[in-house]
Amino acid sequence: MNNHACVTGWGMYVPERVLTNQELEKLVDTSDSWIIERTGIRERRVVADHETASTMATEAARQALDRAGLEAKDIDLIIVATVSPDNYYPSCGCQVQDTLGAKRAAAFDLGAGCSGFLYALSTATQFIKTGAYRNAVVIGAEAFTRTLNWEDRGTCVLFGDGAGALVLQACQEPFGLRSFLLGADGSGGKFLYLRNLCARPGDWPENNRPQMYMDGPEVFKFAVGSMVNTAREAIKMAGLSLSDIDLIIPHQANYRIISSMTRFLKIPEDRVVINIDRYGNTVSASIPVALCEAIRDGRVKDGDNLVLVSFGTGFTWAGLVLKWGVPAEVGKRSLSQAGASRGDGQGGVK
Repeated sequence: MNNHACVTGWGMYVPERVLTNQELEKLVDTSDSWIIERTGIRERRVVADHETASTMATEAARQALDRAGLEAKDIDLIIVATVSPDNYYPSCGCQVQDTLGAKRAAAFDLGAGCSGFLYALSTATQFIKTGAYRNAVVIGAEAFTRTLNWEDRGTCVLFGDGAGALVLQACQEPFGLRSFLLGADGSGGKFLYLRNLCARPGDWPENNRPQMYMDGPEVFKFAVGSMVNTAREAIKMAGLSLSDIDLIIPHQANYRIISSMTRFLKIPEDRVVINIDRYGNTVSASIPVALCEAIRDGRVKDGDNLVLVSFGTGFTWAGLVLKWGVPAEVGKRSLSQAGASRGDGQGGVK
């Protein structure tokens, strides 16, 4: 079996509601300058009452399918990376499957924190390379702001909502993943977590409402080292050197983390995609949204080698090298179409 899993479609969705740092100043003891200095974030998107992870995931998937020239009946597999699904069950993946009308598709969720989308992309690729499936939709979607304590200035300023999706199709041309590396260290779970209603009640906070907990310094320290090492190893596994990489798309958690990563890798920032200033940390949606914007802006070209790298709660980490190119046998479309189908993917569903 010589299948490759090529990216043939892409789409993104972010809510219309923009929450600026100036607005946060009225909600919590913080300031625009404090947030920018420590995170690089100026604003983020926040879901409206009618929006959820599944509605955003569905819209991103529709855009991706349009660009790939596929219909819902063609889909074999749907994987949604999320830690803020609409329900404990059914899965967000099943909700997307139903809304799209993808009756043939297997569907499930994958939870690996901010590394979730890369875990899902690697997983879908294996299904295609083995010949089990031919057409897969991989989505990162988060309504994460609904989990936040808006009185905790250390966490509520960091996050935003959104979704991004890629369509993978079996092809014979050597595009798609050239390497991937996944990892986890469960001992780091104590530094970043959110209890759910199935946890022991004694593990909840005193106010009896499960809330997010984050040890910022520990997360920062882990993040920089893991992203640098994972990027280097994924490049090595692909048989490439850093000079062969055209663009790096890191998880958008904190500008200082990204800046530290680029310094250690000794690469200029113009080879790195950074959009955290406009969206904050959108968790599993972070990398696919950044990739869609890079395509839209003409920063991704046929034949480019891309590095996608992330870290997440767990702790988890993931990195991969993606050879960009839409093969002729699945109906190549111009990169200039990115952003043309169903608008630019930004704004609410009407």
